[in-house]
Amino acid sequence: MKPITPAERAQNYIRYLIWLYFWLLLIEGALRKWVFPDLSNPLLVIRDPVALAIYFLSFRARVFPRNGWVFALAVMGFLTVFATFVRLWPYLPPLQIAAVTGYGVHANFFHLPLIFIIARVLTFEDVKRFGWWILILLIPMTLLMIAQFRAAPDALVNRTAGGEGEMLMSAMGKVRTAGPFSFVVGVVAYFALATGYLVWAVLDRGVYKNWLLLVAGVALLIGIAVSGSRSLVGACAVVIALLALVAFFRPDVVNRFGRVLLAAVVLGFIVTQTPIFREGANVMSTRFAEVAEATEQSIGQGLVTRVLSTFEDGFFVLGRAPLFGYGLGIGTNAGAKFLTGRSVFLLLEGEWPRIILESGPIIGVAYLAWRCGLVLWIGWIAIKSVKAGNLLPLLIFGSAFLPMISGQFGQPTILGFAVFASGLALAATKPTLDLVGVPPPALPAKIGGMKAVRGRSAYAERLHGTSAAQDQPNGSVDR
Repeated sequence: MKPITPAERAQNYIRYLIWLYFWLLLIEGALRKWVFPDLSNPLLVIRDPVALAIYFLSFRARVFPRNGWVFALAVMGFLTVFATFVRLWPYLPPLQIAAVTGYGVHANFFHLPLIFIIARVLTFEDVKRFGWWILILLIPMTLLMIAQFRAAPDALVNRTAGGEGEMLMSAMGKVRTAGPFSFVVGVVAYFALATGYLVWAVLDRGVYKNWLLLVAGVALLIGIAVSGSRSLVGACAVVIALLALVAFFRPDVVNRFGRVLLAAVVLGFIVTQTPIFREGANVMSTRFAEVAEATEQSIGQGLVTRVLSTFEDGFFVLGRAPLFGYGLGIGTNAGAKFLTGRSVFLLLEGEWPRIILESGPIIGVAYLAWRCGLVLWIGWIAIKSVKAGNLLPLLIFGSAFLPMISGQFGQPTILGFAVFASGLALAATKPTLDLVGVPPPALPAKIGGMKAVRGRSAYAERLHGTSAAQDQPNGSVDR
């Protein structure tokens, strides 16, 4: 038996830490609401020590990303921190500047390199195992959301972070249920990711047991109904809408849609007859109607306007922000608490205007371009994976690309899910593509006694070579 090298051992430890990162992402809100409400503020950064340990071990494992993405991120981070200290030095004590800037670094820069480490360390089986847990946890999460939906707004189950206050309201006296998270944004991110896994597992039969898909599907529909959140409906719809791209690039997959659609319609009809779904749907429809009446827009227009508002506000402040901004971290709630003692928005609430006002039009726009460029790169890789027959990266990407573009990274749950899901999307390409920095084994000049065909890719040789069916697994097709 070949001994494990120090680099391989470090990679195993990193894998365990990624799992810890995932579990802390799920329970962070519960800790802040119910277990340690007095430590609500320190728990905002509960995953930072885990990320720091991953970075430390990634150097030993030789998987720390040394690419242009991380280099550009480091340069922007250094320049923004330097500009913040220069800007705030005449007005604030050094420790206060360090506290505000430190949270800004946490929000904008610190966690993003994890995307590339997750992609390099996790195997496809790891990604699949995460999906199993995400689907199975939909069941208790939905039960908790039902309890929150039925409880009074001031009930213990509906406490917010810090153990005080109530959740945001939806309609008809019902709260926007947040499950175990601090805010409803956690449920939005989690259900979108679960939708991607569920759609993939339904289309790629045999990935998970049928009972899991059935129960998870019921939990997903009921959870959406009782959430009271328009964002949750939109996030899940975005993931499902990506099936149009799947149909465009892989028309052969369309043949599976009919059977799946019929099963979904039957299951949906049964679920819609349950009292809890009908009550939740009534509240949700009332919520949509109230917002449409208040904004004098149709439901569709309201959703589009909400998505585009952060971009419009970003362009609005572009010419009004100081050249080097007001200071990193000032626009986050935590940064405002360091300065004023209250969790408020000192700048505009949207992510794009926050970035530009904090960092200035030059570095701010560069940072936003970095995030948009990364989304385009991951999306391109996911589409290439679809062409090769692997749908999972694109469906996971569907839950991550909007938070990566405009999600409020000052809110740790949004940041955590954006980073985690983006890393999973890249790691999920491994059965079919070599696009995450792990080179495939070199192919011999002859495969199975036959010469390799000139011009074929490595994947095509493994797929069409005579030994492919015998020795080489073909990703999700084999399962």
